[in-house]
Amino acid sequence: MAAWDLSVTVEDLGSDAPPVAISVASDLHVGGVILKLVEKTQIKRDWSDHALWWDQKQQWLLRTAWTLEKYGIHADARLVFMPQHKPLKLGLPNGITLRLRASFSCPVFQTVMGICRMLNIRHPEELSLLRPVEEKKKKKDKDLAEEIYDLTEVPLSSVSRPCLYNGMPAHFVDSPQMEAIYKMLSVTQPPPAPEVIAKQYRPASVVDKAHINGRWLDSSRCLMQQGIQENDRLWLRFKYSAFYDIEPKYDVVRLTQLYEQARWAILLEDIDCTEEEMMLFGALQYHISKVAQSEPQMLSTNAAMDDLESALMSLEVKMEGENSSASELLETMTAPELCDYLKIFRPKRLTLKGYKQYWFKFQDTSISYFKSKEESIGEPIQQINLRGCEVAPDVNVASQKFLIRLLIPAPEGMNEVYLRCENEQQYAQWMAACRLASKGKSLADSSFQSEIQSIRSFLAMQKSNSHGNATAGDESINTHSLVSPRYHKKYKPKQLTPRILDAYQNVAQLSLTDAVMRFLQIWQALPDFGLSYVVVRFKGSRKDEVLGIAPNRLIRIDLGVGDVVKTWRYNTMKQWNVNWDIRQMAIEFDGNVNIAFSCVTADCKIVHEFIGGYIFMSTRSREKSDTLNEELFHKLTGGHEAL
Repeated sequence: MAAWDLSVTVEDLGSDAPPVAISVASDLHVGGVILKLVEKTQIKRDWSDHALWWDQKQQWLLRTAWTLEKYGIHADARLVFMPQHKPLKLGLPNGITLRLRASFSCPVFQTVMGICRMLNIRHPEELSLLRPVEEKKKKKDKDLAEEIYDLTEVPLSSVSRPCLYNGMPAHFVDSPQMEAIYKMLSVTQPPPAPEVIAKQYRPASVVDKAHINGRWLDSSRCLMQQGIQENDRLWLRFKYSAFYDIEPKYDVVRLTQLYEQARWAILLEDIDCTEEEMMLFGALQYHISKVAQSEPQMLSTNAAMDDLESALMSLEVKMEGENSSASELLETMTAPELCDYLKIFRPKRLTLKGYKQYWFKFQDTSISYFKSKEESIGEPIQQINLRGCEVAPDVNVASQKFLIRLLIPAPEGMNEVYLRCENEQQYAQWMAACRLASKGKSLADSSFQSEIQSIRSFLAMQKSNSHGNATAGDESINTHSLVSPRYHKKYKPKQLTPRILDAYQNVAQLSLTDAVMRFLQIWQALPDFGLSYVVVRFKGSRKDEVLGIAPNRLIRIDLGVGDVVKTWRYNTMKQWNVNWDIRQMAIEFDGNVNIAFSCVTADCKIVHEFIGGYIFMSTRSREKSDTLNEELFHKLTGGHEAL
C-alpha cells in the first residue's frame, strides 16, 4: 500500500508547536499511529491516558486495533493527540466548586460514575451534569475570586466502590487539606445570607423552570462532543428524583448534597410549598445548622463494625422473609377493615360543587362508598381500586384541613378524587391505608401501624406550639436566611422568628441525620416534587403547553391557566420513540391512546432521556443494588443517536 503523510497536533508540545508529520499507510492501525507519534516526539512520559481526537468528525479514535481505512481517515484529517482525562471545574449542590480530573472521552454517564466514585456518592445514575446558569457579573464582584478546591491529584480508580478508612475514601485521608475538603462535602453548609439568596436566579413561572432542563448534557455522548473544554465549569446535580436505598451510614456525601439541593429548591421557590411548610423547612434548616456545628461527626467511626452490623441486619431480614409465608396467609384471611363517614369531591374543570358525605369502606386495596352505613350491605355507589394510584397529602393542621388527594389511573389519563377527613386520627388511618393500597398492599400488611405512626409524627411537627415557649435567647436567628425571598417582603424578621421557633419546638430533639432525613421526607411529600418541566407543542395544537415529567408519570399542563389537563403513567406506556428528523416524540399508551409532541425549550433527546431514565430507575432491585446495568440505561435513554 502507498505511504502518505498524516499530520497530528500533539497537545503536550504546547499550543504554538507545529503538527507532527508521520508517514503512514491506510492499513496501519490506530495503535501503530500512536506508537509512531510517541517515537517522533521523543518525550519520555506515561502516554497510557492519551488518545487521538478527530476534529472534523468530533470523534475519539478509541479502537486502537481499527485501521485508518476502517475509520475513513485520509490525509486531510485534523487529528489531535491528547489526554482523555482533563481538569473540570465542578459546582456541587452545596455551592462548593471542585477542580477535578474527569473523562472527556467516555459517555457522560460514565464520566459521572467516575466523579461520584471519587467523591464517595453511591447510585451515580441519579445524578448528571448540566451547563450552569449564566450569572450577571457586576464590576464590584471582579476582585472576589471564588475559592476552588483542587482534587486534580487524586488518582483515578476503576473499582466500583472506593476503600474507606474511617468512613472516608483513602485519597481523602492523605493530608489535612484533603480531609478538610471531604468534611465540606459531607457537612451541611450554614444558612446562606439573605443577600446571597436574593442574588440567585429565581424562576418566576413554569416556563422559567422549564429552561433549566434544556441545559442537561447528553448522557450518551462524551464531554468533547458536547463542546466542553478543559477547565470549563459544569454543575453536578441530582437529575432523577428517584432516590434508591438511602443509607445514612454509607451515604454521608450523597445525603448532604441531596439536602443542599432540596434546600435551594425551596429557598429559590423552584418547588411550591404552603406557608406552614415553609416555616417547618425554616425550622429544620435552623436545627440542622445548629446541630451540624455541635456534632459534625456524621462520619462512621469504625467501618469494619459497620460492615458486620449491616451483614447481620440483611441476614435477619432474609430469615424473617423466609418464615413469613404461613403467618402472612393467616393475616390476609383475617384482614382488618376500615369503615367511616368521609366526604368526597371530584374536581371537574370549572365546577364549584362541594364535598358530599358518604359511608366509606376500605377492603384489600380498594375503597367503596355507600349512601349511608345502613346501605353498606348492598351494592356500593362506586368502588375505586387504589393499586398504582398517586396519593398526595393536602393538610393544614392549624385550620383543621385534612385532605387526601388521589389520582386514580384510567385509560384516558388520571381521575382526581379528594377525600376529606374530620380529624387527625381518621386522616392518619385512611392516609396510611391509601399509601399501602397504592403499592398493592392490604391493611393486613405489617407496615400499616408504622405508616400511621409516621403520619402522626409528621402532623405533630406541623402543630404550632401554643405554649409560646420560644425562648428570647434565640432571637439571634436570621430568619430571612431560612425562608424564600417572598417572605422577606411579606414579613419582618420579628414576625417570622416566633413562627419558625414554634415549628422548631417539634424538631429540636432530632439528631442531625434524622433532621436531614425528615427535611427530605417533607420535600418529597410536596405535590410538585420530582417534576421536571419542558415546554412542548402537541401535534395538532396551535399553542405551546408544558409537559411535566415525574418519576412515574407524564403531566400535560395548560400554560394559560396552569391547570393539569391530562396525566399518563409510565406503567400504561406501550412504547415511545423519537422521529429524529423532525425532532418529534410519539408515545403510545394502553387503550389506543397516542400522543405526539415536539419540544420547544429542550432538545427532544433530553425528554427521551428523562422518560427512559425514570423507567430505568424503576428496574433497580435490592439483589442487584451494587451492579449498575449500564447497557440497559443506554438502551432506554440513548435513542438511535447514541448508537
